[in-house]
Formats: sequence, structure tokens, C-alpha cells
Amino acid sequence: MMHFSAKSNAGNNYVVSTEEMDHSHLTQLFESGETDDPLDEILTLLSLIAPDYPQPPICQLHQEIADFFSGKHPDYRPSNTKYHNLGHTYSVVLATVRLFHGLSCDGWHVSEETLKKALYSAYFHDCGLLLTNSEDADSGAKYTKGHERRSILFLQNYLQGKELSPSFITDCSLIIQCTNLSIDPDTLEFPSAEIQLACSAVGSADILAQMADRYYLERLPYLFQEHQEGGVTPHNSAVELMQHTTFFYHNVIVDRLERVFGNLSQSMQTHFRERWNLDRNLYLENIRKNLDYIEVIVRSCEDELECLEQFLRRIPPL
Repeated sequence: MMHFSAKSNAGNNYVVSTEEMDHSHLTQLFESGETDDPLDEILTLLSLIAPDYPQPPICQLHQEIADFFSGKHPDYRPSNTKYHNLGHTYSVVLATVRLFHGLSCDGWHVSEETLKKALYSAYFHDCGLLLTNSEDADSGAKYTKGHERRSILFLQNYLQGKELSPSFITDCSLIIQCTNLSIDPDTLEFPSAEIQLACSAVGSADILAQMADRYYLERLPYLFQEHQEGGVTPHNSAVELMQHTTFFYHNVIVDRLERVFGNLSQSMQTHFRERWNLDRNLYLENIRKNLDYIEVIVRSCEDELECLEQFLRRIPPL
């Protein structure tokens, strides 16, 4: 078992005050860190959490996931789900590492093996929406229902020959299940407190990365389309989905983040304070901004789909 101690900002070369940081700079730090490549920040945080953690396998995994989503792998078609895309996967991995960094600074204990399981699970948690060359579906969104089970099978196939223990796959399966909002993690049996922590961390990261995304509102019509293609039809339009988002957040998501996942999301503030000298939880701040703007849209548009174009003018990156 490894003990993590808080890291001082004295070791960082890129610390600025909130007053000195303009909006574009703050956005850059939130989305990927010092550079445009989130892998750079992922590796930096891993070095702060666990200095001896082997980084080449993560670099390889990061690239291989990109190959799966882009269709460069010979067995898989390019991803065609615009909401659950490669960018979302990378943002969940980054949020996962940020949470573990914040937790380590808060004095939590976790082994390198558990950290590795959390990272693999974050990278693979939505791979079940990818299509193989032998599948004839028009979109991976067809498998929205139950895509977590497909993601687990995807991970199992990937790990064949990687010389990882059966318990590694079993634990990753549990972690991926905790990203399924229809599953109550309280009904799952965890082999250890560390794996339960990993489940809560990745489950929290998945929620935070989605709802704090700068393009979250622009992506909601994509999510509605995926739901329609996957037979998930609780809403009749993208506007109706937006109308229910605020209610869903306050009545479902808040409980999941705070009670079910043990309020781990609060450690994001520790992360930003220790990493960037920003005593703020940028994820929760961005979620509140997104929800406030949804209220403006809902009041203005009612049920008019065309009205959305007046408020959602940014084009999300693919």
C-alpha cells in the first residue's frame, strides 16, 4: 500500500494567480493543462501521485484508444457517436487522474495497481459504442443500452495476452459498471475499499467531465440523437432533454456524486489548488454555469427546436 503526501506548488513552474489568468488561459488549463494534448497533463499528474508509476504503457494505451476510435484498428469502424466520442473519453481519463491527485493531496491511500485499474477503466468505459467491421448497425448508438457490458467485453479482448491477472479484469468490470447511471453501486460487491474508491472516482469523473464540458449544451442535441438511435426515448426532442437536465442534475446526479460516490468530487478543488494555485472547483463551477444557461434557453425556446440555434452557436470539436 502506498502513502501519498500533498505536493507543494513550489515544484510547479506554471503557477499563476486567478487575477493574472484570463478566460482563455483558464479554459486551456481546465481542458488539457499546459499544452493542447491531455496526455501531457495525465502523465504529469501521474508523476506527482506516484513518481515510480511506469508511463510508457499509458502512452501506448492512449494512442491505441485513439486508433480504435479513428478506425485505424483493422477490426473496428471509426466512431460515429458525436457525444460519446474520443474527446469525451480523454476528458474522463483526465478528470479521473485529477481526482486521484486531489485525493492523494488530501491524504488518501491507494496502490499503483488500483490506480492502473482506474485508468484502464476510464479509457475503455465507452468503447462498447464502437462497432466492429462485422456489425451492420449504422451507428454505435444502437448499443447505448448496455454499452457498459460491451465495453467490459472490449476491455477483456484487449487485455488478452497482456499478462494481467483475472482479478484485474474483474475489478475493471466493476469500475466500468459504476459509470452506468441505471446501476446502484450499493448493490455491487467490492473486493476491497480501494476498488470501491476507484469505482467512485471513475463514476464521478464520467459525470463531471460530461456536464462541465465547455460544449456540453451544444452536445446535448447529439446525446438526444444517440438516445433515439439506441431506443432510449424518455424525451421527445432535444429541447425537452434540456428542459429535464436541470431537474435530473439536482434530483439524480447530485445524490450520486455526494452520497453514492462519497462526495469525491470535492477533491477537485484540492487538485486545482495544489496543481495551479487556484482554490476553486472548476468542474462544479462550469456545471453551474451550464445549468444556468440551460435555464435561459428553456425560458426562451420552450418547445421550438429552431430556437436553439440562437443560443448554441459554437461548434464542438469532433
